[in-house]
Amino acid sequence: MKQLIECVPNFSEGRDMAVIKQITDQIESVEGVKLLDVDPGMATNRTVVTFVGEPGPVIEAAFLAIRKAAELIDMSKHTGEHPRMGATDVCPLIPIANISMEETAAWARKLGERVGSALEIPVYLYESAASSPERQNLADIRAGEYEGLPEKLANPTWKPDFGPAKFNAKSGATVIGARDFLIAYNVNLNTTSTRRANAVAFDIREKGRVLNDPATGKPMKDAAGEPVREPGLLKGVKAIGWFIEEYGIAQISMNITNIQQTTLHQAFEACLQSADRRGMRVTGSELVGLVPLKVILDAGRYFLLKQQRSAGVSEAELIKIAVKSMGLDELAPFDPQRKIIEYNLEAGNPNQAKLLVKQNLIEFANETASESPAPGGGSISAYVGALGISLATMVANLSSHKRGWDEKWESFSIVAEKGQYLKDALLRMVDEDTNAFNAIMNAFGLPKNTPEEKAARSEAIQAATKGAIEVPLKVMQLAFDSFDLIYQMVESGNPNSVTDAGVGALCARAAVNGAYLNVKINAVGLQDKVYAQEVIEKAEKMTLASNQLEQQILKMVHARM
Repeated sequence: MKQLIECVPNFSEGRDMAVIKQITDQIESVEGVKLLDVDPGMATNRTVVTFVGEPGPVIEAAFLAIRKAAELIDMSKHTGEHPRMGATDVCPLIPIANISMEETAAWARKLGERVGSALEIPVYLYESAASSPERQNLADIRAGEYEGLPEKLANPTWKPDFGPAKFNAKSGATVIGARDFLIAYNVNLNTTSTRRANAVAFDIREKGRVLNDPATGKPMKDAAGEPVREPGLLKGVKAIGWFIEEYGIAQISMNITNIQQTTLHQAFEACLQSADRRGMRVTGSELVGLVPLKVILDAGRYFLLKQQRSAGVSEAELIKIAVKSMGLDELAPFDPQRKIIEYNLEAGNPNQAKLLVKQNLIEFANETASESPAPGGGSISAYVGALGISLATMVANLSSHKRGWDEKWESFSIVAEKGQYLKDALLRMVDEDTNAFNAIMNAFGLPKNTPEEKAARSEAIQAATKGAIEVPLKVMQLAFDSFDLIYQMVESGNPNSVTDAGVGALCARAAVNGAYLNVKINAVGLQDKVYAQEVIEKAEKMTLASNQLEQQILKMVHARM
């Protein structure tokens, strides 16, 4: 299992794309690294770059990019709306897969040490890589920004973690660290007032606002001399207000640092309510960089449920609802293939283009009818099962919107969401079954010239055969699970669509029986006869039960017609 980390360096240049291109060229020159996103901002004069890969290549790419930025960007001439202290202002590493935060922090320290010694840039470590609790918060490290660096570096308290404690006028200083996934998110207001945007930011951000003494108008302080604050609404959210000349509007600029505590749609709604209380309107929003698919899907579900509509719709529809509800396309088109991490990682992957489920209906039928042995009965069984549960999901969605059934919408939405899950799982099995068949063919093609090669080949064949049993068995289980939802829709769904649910039952039974044939024929060639017998018995019981369920459902269908 590969370890994957994401790197999101912020460079203090957002206007000269030739400069940015030279920096990103350095990243793309490293084998094993994929550049996911380049997001420049003219008003902020800042570009957020996102790339991903295994730790070693990512650290190499980050170093090369920081070095090129130090060569091309002169901080003594830099102006922009966003707080900044260096040519590469901040460079966080984020664990993505099969790597702990502690391991990621160790890589951040390696990068920081290399940047400090090789480039003579003062480096501060933050978040999970911080050398002390006082340095965990990026805002505390960046206080005073580039202009305050000479004084900060002269203070022993702010000695850099790596690199010289002297002012680098051209490159400034860089903050490197390891952190959880962060969403950079801006909400647009129908005002040009930074002050009013800040008022909203203070309402919603976790640290809230400093309270003033009503008598003196000066900030209140506690017994320890610290400012007295009124906490904001949202945990794990940092926010400020600013005016963006490029768009002619003020924004609330947020970093959502903990997406388990505060979701994207909760942040949007909080801004909307605060702005409304203050006589302003939220007109839209924008995502800076990339976002996990789940964040957008959760937002889509939230806004559909808020409308009392079924959330059991496709991923594409959920994304569309989320984008329109939060106005994510107000300032620029929102391209899911570019902005959603999972889709971006898939883009350009040649294996994705080969997937059967990416073909249209005619292509899939032609491929099935060709002389190629795959896709075969197993893949077709999975696809038929997907069509069966899709029909039940359709009935659930139609029922949730039926006039006069308003009080039932939520129960139908739950059924539709379960149906979408089963549909997506069965669609994945279409290619999994073909992959399992290809694995067997590959195993039989292994060399068998020596006793060692014969033993290795035999072992590979048995492992592949077991996989070719487990995949159709999974298809059987998924298709069998769909009967419960189909039964519910025949019994209590929109009566005008009862025959659609009936056809769904026919498809589900065909999927179970078809996948069973694959289980049985592959079990014959398995040397582990105990396991093979257990699997066949389980599959036979499921087949018998599905045949009985189909007959029960069809009897109900005919009775309701």
